[in-house]
Amino acid sequence: MGAEVLCISSSPDGTNINDKCGSTHMENLCAFVKENKCDLGVAFDGDADRCLAVDENGEIVDGDKLIAIFAKAMNAEGTLKNSTAVVTVMTNIGFKKFAKENNISVESTKVGDRYVLERMKEGNFNLGGEQSGHIIFLDDATTGDGELSAAKLLSFYKKSGKKMSELASVMERYPQVLVNVKIKAEWKNKLGEIEEITECISKNEKKLGDDGRILVRESGTEPLIRVMVEGREQNEINAIAEEIADTVKKIMV
Repeated sequence: MGAEVLCISSSPDGTNINDKCGSTHMENLCAFVKENKCDLGVAFDGDADRCLAVDENGEIVDGDKLIAIFAKAMNAEGTLKNSTAVVTVMTNIGFKKFAKENNISVESTKVGDRYVLERMKEGNFNLGGEQSGHIIFLDDATTGDGELSAAKLLSFYKKSGKKMSELASVMERYPQVLVNVKIKAEWKNKLGEIEEITECISKNEKKLGDDGRILVRESGTEPLIRVMVEGREQNEINAIAEEIADTVKKIMV
């Protein structure tokens, strides 16, 4: 593609996989891109099925923003099937607002790339993914492929003639806070039955209005309640998340 490529963390020794590098540790890449005046950077996880990016200022471009970039570019060239992107319930509320402004439909699934893939196949959609950078281009592959995502990003970046930070600005990412509460085993699958918790959630949803979102769900693998709150003001969403978490603790812990 004619790019000059600089590699870091590219000397595996069998034991240093993900050691302060890759999509779970972006700090070194962020600094490297800025110091070396690169146009952008990309990072993969250990098995390279996920990809995150860094703009020319060393700012992280997460999976939600990457999907927004891909959806807008594909929709403009007529290759986004049914003008729809498939994401999960954890996708930032900013993505929904981006999609609405750009006449793109959004399908939401449970957390997990398997659910994203299922919905894509059911609805004949060809783009889907998660905030973690696990992105599926169903016309090209049936699984997430970080290197494919990186190649697609570079292609759209080159065609656009814009800086990476400009491409990433297509979507405003709302502040998000996540609090996990470990619960007693006997409370498993009973979250929706507890009126005090549902009332606390409802009260705070009204407070946030259209500028925020609350998602309280039980983990599918552990005895945990996950409280996720998004909104424009970090202090406000922190307070709301703590209030809901404290309510859960009072009853289920």
